[in-house]
Amino acid sequence: MTQNKLFTVLVFATFALWNPRAGAQGADAQQPPSSAQSLPNAPTAAVTQGGDDLPLERQPHSPATATTTPKHTLTDIGHIAVSPIYIRKRDLKWILPLTGASIAAFATDPTTMRDVVSRDPGFNQTSADVSDGLRDGFIALPVALFGAGQFIHNDHVRETGILAGEAMIGAVVVDEFTKLCTFRERPNVDNANGEFYIGSSGGVNSSFVSGHSMIAWSSAAVMADESHSRWKQFLIYTAATGVSVTRVTAQQHFPTDVLLGSAGGWLIGHYVYRAHHHADTAVR
Repeated sequence: MTQNKLFTVLVFATFALWNPRAGAQGADAQQPPSSAQSLPNAPTAAVTQGGDDLPLERQPHSPATATTTPKHTLTDIGHIAVSPIYIRKRDLKWILPLTGASIAAFATDPTTMRDVVSRDPGFNQTSADVSDGLRDGFIALPVALFGAGQFIHNDHVRETGILAGEAMIGAVVVDEFTKLCTFRERPNVDNANGEFYIGSSGGVNSSFVSGHSMIAWSSAAVMADESHSRWKQFLIYTAATGVSVTRVTAQQHFPTDVLLGSAGGWLIGHYVYRAHHHADTAVR
């Protein structure tokens, strides 16, 4: 692994730390049943009440509405930016495996894209079309849910659409910031070497991380958390996985790009849900 790649692993490991349990004492949290409960919580500044940290979902917050969305979105981005301050030792149980998997993926990215993933143009284009379609679905569905919730006066459906939209906005901001800081070549450039800090591959066209994955997984995390149906959660996450996998098979991103993009998107979406969900809108 080159020095640049190792440096970038450490940089993005810091990004992964943007999404710890920061101040949330999840042991006594009152969360609805979800297959995601065993996964890490996401960032927020701690609020202390009676000497104890108050879990994020118990902190006072205004309802998710169209008018509160801009304020909530800016607040969320600020919390994500400062969340490394709130890293706890218990977060290492998921940070270390993610970092290890990322390092292994970085080391094998070029070989995977050159020798494992097909370079057949027709196959690559089909994969790209599938990933675009699935990502667009994750963008369109929250819009439809918001509209439907407004029309039928269903607070739960409306909240799902709003929070998924907020999560995607936060994911896009983090994604673009990361791209501008890494300047990674795409797999179809320079024999899939995947070098970083290359001027011609910089800016918003940087390969690191996958914007499709960030958007899909942030939207999926909110919709899955809002749903209490295991089948719905399975279908949602299967579709999100499809976005990530097809970005690799399309020769658009390296495995590391989609691994960390997916993890970052999920953590952002889960944070937005916990920060702004109102229990009285839940469907039991």
